[in-house]
Amino acid sequence: MNYEETLQFLYSQLPVFESVGAHAYKPGLERVREMDELMGHPHRSFRSIHVAGTNGKGTTCHTLASVLQCSGHKTGLFTSPHLIDFDERIRVDGVPVSHDYVVAWVAEWYDRISHLRPSFFELATMMAFCWFREQHCDWAVIEVGLGGRLDSTNIITPALSVITNVSFDHTQFLGDTLPQIAGEKAGIMKRGVPCVVGEVNGYDNPLHPERRCEADAVRKAYVLAAQRAGAPLFFACDNPQVLWVTHEGEQMVYRTVMEGELTSPLTGDCQPRNANTVLTALHLLDIATEEQIREGFAEVIGRTSLTGRWQTLQSRPRIIADTGHNEGCFTYLGPQLQAFIDRGQTLRIVFGMVADKDVCTVLALLPKRAEYYWCNAPTPRALPADELSRMAAEQGLHGKVYASAIEAYSAALRQTRPEDILYIGGSNFIVSEVLKSFFR
Repeated sequence: MNYEETLQFLYSQLPVFESVGAHAYKPGLERVREMDELMGHPHRSFRSIHVAGTNGKGTTCHTLASVLQCSGHKTGLFTSPHLIDFDERIRVDGVPVSHDYVVAWVAEWYDRISHLRPSFFELATMMAFCWFREQHCDWAVIEVGLGGRLDSTNIITPALSVITNVSFDHTQFLGDTLPQIAGEKAGIMKRGVPCVVGEVNGYDNPLHPERRCEADAVRKAYVLAAQRAGAPLFFACDNPQVLWVTHEGEQMVYRTVMEGELTSPLTGDCQPRNANTVLTALHLLDIATEEQIREGFAEVIGRTSLTGRWQTLQSRPRIIADTGHNEGCFTYLGPQLQAFIDRGQTLRIVFGMVADKDVCTVLALLPKRAEYYWCNAPTPRALPADELSRMAAEQGLHGKVYASAIEAYSAALRQTRPEDILYIGGSNFIVSEVLKSFFR
């Protein structure tokens, strides 16, 4: 089989969470531990940083990997999901995994482990660990797929654990309160391994009064988990490294405690909190100089090929794509989008969601005076665009319905003037479809 045939074989043989949702979720570490044993424990050949959390995992992982690269370490990076091609999930020094290796690895291992009936993500995890071993990586930054405690990446014993934050997502697996979700994320804590928690947040949303939660309850969940695990615990939010932040063109500029001025091409309103988490982690590890940290922040996109995070695809008209897809994301994205309208600009939004998200809460956070182009996400999990439009109308959001993201994007682009803003989001699938078209 060639690369494309190998991927189609994997997609057809194994449950893929991004496509079928809950049916693909196979909690527990028994299968991946058995695979790890058969493959000679590849994750033991490199040092690692393990990153969990509801939002911000991707940019945190990519920034950590960029700094590690700048400090001279050969660095693996395992993230999910991919937006354009599977090889994005597994990178070494920013270079995607070799297609020939993917084909050879599946040919070597699939028949030997098929009796375990692994999930797609379990197989991808072990492929990544084997590739990092083969490439003689010094470090690898490993993003949790879902939750933490029962995620297949949790067989590693890292040098540092990071939990960015918690919000309501995947509640059918992780629990329906923030302390419960925090407890699941905290399952990555290991004895003697420091853990950085980026944010400790409460919850008080009038749409969900039953979920009201004080931040102290979330903090207590982390403290208890750390005590049980025997893990030193550090709250980045208690000792801010970012003193102030400003936008300068297409860059975020930070004034920090130790590094002085940092610049980053990641300009989403959530990024200062991610930056504070990353800096706290790097200071604990003490593996990079101040100059290497500044370089890693400034070159994160070029070094790791990070895409889909408040990404400007072109400037006139300005087209922005963002993979934010839950309440925690739109707590920041909603006001950032509203700011365009407040400045007198016309905002057009291409938007679609999957049905297993808290759609009503996300819609309530979107700006009312934007022009919407509702569309179907290309996945069996998609919320039909006409249903999304109906739910949006109840929130005072209005627009037209399109069969696909590409049709919606094309229609929006035809109507967008050079001075307007065009935003694409609501789901990884929506952003993926447009990016594939944009960079074709």
